[in-house]
Amino acid sequence: MVNVEKSFVNNMFSVEGKVAMVTGATGALGCVLAKAYGYAGAKVFMTGRNEKKLQALQDEFEAEGIDCAFFVADPQVEDDVKALVAACVAKYGEVNILAICHGYNKPANILDQSVEDWQFIMDADCKSVYIVCKYVAEQMVAQGKGGKMIVVTSQRSKRGMAGYTGYCTSKGGADLMVSSMACDLTAKYGINVNSLCPTVFRSDLTEWMFDPDSEVYKNFLKREPIGRLAEPSDFVGFALFLSSEASAFMTGANYDCSGGYLTC
Repeated sequence: MVNVEKSFVNNMFSVEGKVAMVTGATGALGCVLAKAYGYAGAKVFMTGRNEKKLQALQDEFEAEGIDCAFFVADPQVEDDVKALVAACVAKYGEVNILAICHGYNKPANILDQSVEDWQFIMDADCKSVYIVCKYVAEQMVAQGKGGKMIVVTSQRSKRGMAGYTGYCTSKGGADLMVSSMACDLTAKYGINVNSLCPTVFRSDLTEWMFDPDSEVYKNFLKREPIGRLAEPSDFVGFALFLSSEASAFMTGANYDCSGGYLTC
């Protein structure tokens, strides 16, 4: 007899009724993933540092019938994160999915970059991931239902780049942290932890790279077998997959979401 259940196959990609916390929700990727979770039937709890933008997102989402809320917090500040988790639990009773979408970079040659600027990048992209995951993990363990954590890092975690001694180091650290957290959290507590590693995707900061006549764009395409740069919506499927039971046997991994960037 074939050992697979129809109910599992029919529902394995569902996040219906789950509570999804999204950090960096005001960013180009965070807002797209937050809305996607809402479209998929999850309750969405958004966070970022800009209250005005968060309120605008809540208004937009609620107009489309999405159950959502927000809390202003800086993910680098431990007390902010504790309050963030408490606010989510007060609103929805639990946290089932964590999608970390915040990030920061300030490129500079190591000879020009101050130690303070390098440390800020590390705190923004690595320490903050630790803080958020730690307190969300504590909540998930207390709930006793397991959970899903998805951390957006970068292909720069796998490759060095001039001017990126801070960013590459922070993203590499975050990827290795993901693997280590999985060793702590998955077998014992049922919390799957994975990262998505994109290359450049469209945002206010990267829009200039999308000019098809620019040398930057042409150089990128030399290493993009998919033939284009990414849109934030390109990562929705993978994020929902890693948030659902379809990925129950996947943890501790850093997944290539780059259009084949590492193959060329």
